[in-house]
Amino acid sequence: MIEFVAETGSTNADLAEALRSGKAVAEGYWLVADRQTGGKGRQGRAWSDGAGNFMGSTLVRLTGQEENPSALALIAGLAVYETVLPRLLPPAWLELKWPNDLLLSGAKLAGILLERHGDAVIVGIGVNLADAPRLSGRETVSLGQFGPAPDRNSFAVDLARNFAEELTRWRAEGLDSALARWLAAAHPVGAALTVHGVDATPISGEFAGLAPDGALRLRLADGSVRVIHAGDVSREGS
Repeated sequence: MIEFVAETGSTNADLAEALRSGKAVAEGYWLVADRQTGGKGRQGRAWSDGAGNFMGSTLVRLTGQEENPSALALIAGLAVYETVLPRLLPPAWLELKWPNDLLLSGAKLAGILLERHGDAVIVGIGVNLADAPRLSGRETVSLGQFGPAPDRNSFAVDLARNFAEELTRWRAEGLDSALARWLAAAHPVGAALTVHGVDATPISGEFAGLAPDGALRLRLADGSVRVIHAGDVSREGS
């Protein structure tokens, strides 16, 4: 259920338009583009494409079986992590960053953008396989900088399978096991983080794990813990 197209503005926008027009888009369908001319990241940032990279979107139909649908970004992150991990070459190291980024040796390798449309959630994923696009104020990296760039089509097949497996596990087992696996692959507890909220005001503290719904727990200098449900996170020293 993977459709490959040579070029489009945005795979997320294409799926959103399909939903608005009443087309029957089944869960498990993926739209993958060789090139995007209008790709977007979180908070409306432009997302530049690169030849050989993965740029694609899929659809999740919320059924009521999902515990805490807002945690879908973490589920998607696990799927990307599991797809990249077997393709990793030393000395590179892989780390999940809350809520929906994947870091390779401290630089951004992949990003995830979720958009809700009624009972459907469009999940857009970009992974730098061959090329690291330039992003203002952010260090980026590609797998191709550590060895041969993975084949985009085989990566897409593996990601679609891993995403389906993570989704099935989440619905069957709940969120606890997913959060434990996410924490094992993420920045360590105690890591110094700065969170920029929707009003761009920075809040600094130490990573104190995740709340039961997948929100970020940040320990402040006075010892109190702030629960963060949305924001842009940077890690000091990375």
